[in-house]
Amino acid sequence: MTRLILATRNAGKITELRAILAEAGLPHELVGADDFPEIPDVKETGVTFAENALLKAHALARATGLPAVADDSGLCVDVLGGAPGIFSARWAGRHGDDKANLDLLLAQLGDIDAPHRGAHFACAAALALPDGTERVVEGRLTGTLRHTPAGTNGFGYDPILQPEGDTRTCAELTPAEKNAISHRGQAFRALVPAVRELLG
Repeated sequence: MTRLILATRNAGKITELRAILAEAGLPHELVGADDFPEIPDVKETGVTFAENALLKAHALARATGLPAVADDSGLCVDVLGGAPGIFSARWAGRHGDDKANLDLLLAQLGDIDAPHRGAHFACAAALALPDGTERVVEGRLTGTLRHTPAGTNGFGYDPILQPEGDTRTCAELTPAEKNAISHRGQAFRALVPAVRELLG
């Protein structure tokens, strides 16, 4: 069984990708970056989701000698010209403070009426092999931003994005419902043919 390393220490992402790979019938054993604590986190110095995903995947593939999958994702708000975008995880200044990021964004959009609260989650997923071979694909989930958070599932900005055609936020969906439509789910599923092609 080929081991495939996912360049994240986020247990939620690992669970999500395991489910997608299993659904696709891929036999690869998926491990997270926590299995390699000696490898430092990669600085996300790219200016696009795709650049950041490739940076992380290549760094981990080189360091471990294993094929690596990485993603970079974020929320892009129409009225903010696509921001927070690649800065989504550190929008309020400190990386990974979901509540502070959410509170700041809601404050910034406080005066914006519903018709102008369009936004989408974007995700780039990359596969890199130790020999430098790479593939990158993207996924997108479009919706509108609520004025107040709702739901306890998910993480990040899930409690305020209401997907197109639904009355619930991403945080009110079950994990299975979210995986079926999410930007990350779309990107990881789009990556499956590349995993098959390059890893068998």
